[in-house]
Amino acid sequence: MNTSTTISQSIQTYYDRKVLLNAKPNLVFYEYGQKVVVPKNNGKVVQFRKWTPFEAVEDALTEGVIPDGQSLAMTEVTAALKQYGGYVAVSDVLDLTAIDPVINDSVELMGDQGGLTIDTLIRDELLSGDKVQYAGKKSARNLVAASDVLTVEEIRKAVRTLKNNKAPQFVRDGKGYYVAVVGPNTTFDLQSDPVWQDVSKYANAEQLFTGEIGKLFGVIFVESTQAAVVAGGGASSCDIGQTLVFGKNAYGVIELEGGNLKSIIKPRGSAGTSDPLDQISTVGWKVDGFAAKILQPMWMIRIEHGISA
Repeated sequence: MNTSTTISQSIQTYYDRKVLLNAKPNLVFYEYGQKVVVPKNNGKVVQFRKWTPFEAVEDALTEGVIPDGQSLAMTEVTAALKQYGGYVAVSDVLDLTAIDPVINDSVELMGDQGGLTIDTLIRDELLSGDKVQYAGKKSARNLVAASDVLTVEEIRKAVRTLKNNKAPQFVRDGKGYYVAVVGPNTTFDLQSDPVWQDVSKYANAEQLFTGEIGKLFGVIFVESTQAAVVAGGGASSCDIGQTLVFGKNAYGVIELEGGNLKSIIKPRGSAGTSDPLDQISTVGWKVDGFAAKILQPMWMIRIEHGISA
């Protein structure tokens, strides 16, 4: 029996779309980063643009006199691109002329892993920021108690800080907002606050983001299991939640659309002498180049708080 060793373009396109589709639910932090497209054959370093905002103009215009112009001030922030990927071996199942159920399921799992990997990389970069607010007016992580949960007051403090730092807001339906990414345990504590406004109480119907659970004092809350927890990091070895609150363009990421995140399917029979009986297919995902970078540290706050039992 002759075995083809290539996948048709239409089926490859299907799997590429599927791996991206299954990655997206995990791409919470990715959603809000400033996205940069990296041209092919352009080296292993990417440059993000960090613009310096203009100050207010205090002098009135003089009739008939052209004022002095202003210059754009930009700082280039660089990051090294790295490749990421994973794969699983599957035996004797791939039909190159149709979409095979086992391969299809494997692509879903690989897409899920790819999205989880990318968002973990972004989250870890954001956690390296040095703007920290400890709940309960504590001065260090090891002093934060389990009872020092995330509250409305802590959110208001974070918003005040971001506004004083002139952090720009995201805009939806003409309204500005910051974003907070919270874990399920933090959601449980926060929703116990009587001031909390959940999605069902929105004044007007709004388009919701993936994972959005509510809004409060100009902050939209998005729930993700990727929100970090420091196990045993607080007082009496309690767990500490790390809630990130940030404005627009606080950090940058590499665009995944357009083929950067893709599926790689190797049919049985394609491995030559490494698979002499044409028994093994592999299903994988790969990002050709990815990086995440904090661009404006003052536009992001990490609230470290307790988590109730």
